[in-house]
Amino acid sequence: MTTESGSAQSRDEYRAMQAEAFNRIGSRYDDAFPHKEGQIAAVEWLIKQLQPGARVLDVGCGTGEPTAKQFADAGCEVTGIDISPVMLDLARKNVPEGTFLERDVTEIDASIGRFDAVVAFFSLLMLPRADIATALQKIHDVIVPGGLLALSMVEIDLDDVPFQFLGAPVRVTGYLREDLRALVEETGFTVAVETDISYAPATTQAPPEIQLFLNCRRNQF
Repeated sequence: MTTESGSAQSRDEYRAMQAEAFNRIGSRYDDAFPHKEGQIAAVEWLIKQLQPGARVLDVGCGTGEPTAKQFADAGCEVTGIDISPVMLDLARKNVPEGTFLERDVTEIDASIGRFDAVVAFFSLLMLPRADIATALQKIHDVIVPGGLLALSMVEIDLDDVPFQFLGAPVRVTGYLREDLRALVEETGFTVAVETDISYAPATTQAPPEIQLFLNCRRNQF
């Protein structure tokens, strides 16, 4: 794969680098980001509109907390995907009711099933912009018409830039809010609620950030 930044890494090499970073971070992620009010509120918005037993996909599920656990506690059938085996092991321990798969969002297809809702909290920022567009289309295709999407990103105008995250090297991408909204709408979603939060992590190894949350509905086509 040639990323938008022009690097010549293959897709597998790129994925392995990002996965290894989160293998190293492990449970420290939740320690560094202990307050997830925006994420929790977005899930509450979804749960109010879902029936018990609704199928939900958590893209980049991490440790499974709080998101997958929120859905499981609400009686939803939750599936989480992540590229980090360490994160998946933590999620299986934290949310034993869930199903957790080592899967890249850019590779999901009908074999994973159809979902009433999908969440992607800060997971797409680990992809270059060309792959984010692909990921959103893949997500669109596994959501039932009229189904729901909750998406969050950090507001910053970057594409596939090297970054030290909690001491681990990663590459990150961000959008300005109007650009993110336009991309989501172009992919076949209607944005129902848009919020932003000024967030300061509980560590000096990650800078303060503006978090964008889009609660969306998949169009009927």
